[in-house]
Amino acid sequence: MVAVAALGLAVWAAAWLAGLALRVRLGLIVGLWAVVVLLNLTLPLDNPLRMATGGDARPWLVLAGAVALVLAHRAGLAALRRRARGTMPTASAEAKAKPPIFSEIELNRYARHIILREIGGPGQRKLKEARVLVIGAGGLGAPALMYLAAAGIGMIGIVDDDTVDASNLQRQIIHTNARIGMPKVFSAIEQLHALNPFVTLRPYHRRLTRADADLLFPEYDLILDGTDNFDTRYLVNRAAARAGKPLIAAAMTQWEGQISLYDPARGGPCFECLFPERPAPGLVPGCAEAGVVGPLPGIMGAMMAMEAIKTITGAGEGLRGQLLIHDALYAVTRKITARPRPGCAACGAS
Repeated sequence: MVAVAALGLAVWAAAWLAGLALRVRLGLIVGLWAVVVLLNLTLPLDNPLRMATGGDARPWLVLAGAVALVLAHRAGLAALRRRARGTMPTASAEAKAKPPIFSEIELNRYARHIILREIGGPGQRKLKEARVLVIGAGGLGAPALMYLAAAGIGMIGIVDDDTVDASNLQRQIIHTNARIGMPKVFSAIEQLHALNPFVTLRPYHRRLTRADADLLFPEYDLILDGTDNFDTRYLVNRAAARAGKPLIAAAMTQWEGQISLYDPARGGPCFECLFPERPAPGLVPGCAEAGVVGPLPGIMGAMMAMEAIKTITGAGEGLRGQLLIHDALYAVTRKITARPRPGCAACGAS
């Protein structure tokens, strides 16, 4: 049988070198098999030629049967596939017509996210489908917006009624000297479009009111508050609680910043649970009165974007129920546990 196998390989190789078609080569092998079987059926048992080809026709017949079964199985599978394709032409057409979630350019842009185990393709898709509203395009909003757009958040809304001033440029990196006097929302959109043209941007050049908040917040999945006054912070917190939307809020002054995820709809406290009353006048001066070191808004704003990405994708552990305090002057960061406050007027925690 070894000699027959060697002869078969030699025949196949010679036919291949001669450029014969696959069907012809298979025919030569089948012809060789038929000759071997015929020799084993007709020649005497002690014939040297019969002995050289195995001496018995039965193994060759079994081999032929096994090959036939394999070929029949493959043919049956092919027929089933053709039948399945034939009974679902509409679904196949829809699959071909449906555009991919990400273009090739986007896949390359977000590749470093997609290879992260905690984000991956499904997480990046969640980011693309997410709608985030950012209140304030100043010190905290500027870096947060930049990183949200870079991360591929599908839709970003920006609320701010202020204009770019020269004093902003020490820390508000989204604006430029050439855009001094321009409304911050439009200055921000110009920069974000240049950074990532695949993101949809919505500017709201206005001071946020309760009516605006109640109208806008239900349209978004997540709210980021980067404002610098307590009136707006309390307004945003209550509107987010009414809409059942998670709120990431940060604040800062001089060398210190704080951030938390306020989410009473999912068991966490709201901003008013932690700060039920405004501080006394002059106790917490704003940046214009007390000053602020330039990179601090970048640190806290980047933290806001990070918490937003984690909240949307479900990666890691967020700051729901925790207040993170960062002291940049002494390079110290600490966290404080925060719980819902019974009887809170904003979220009704009990």
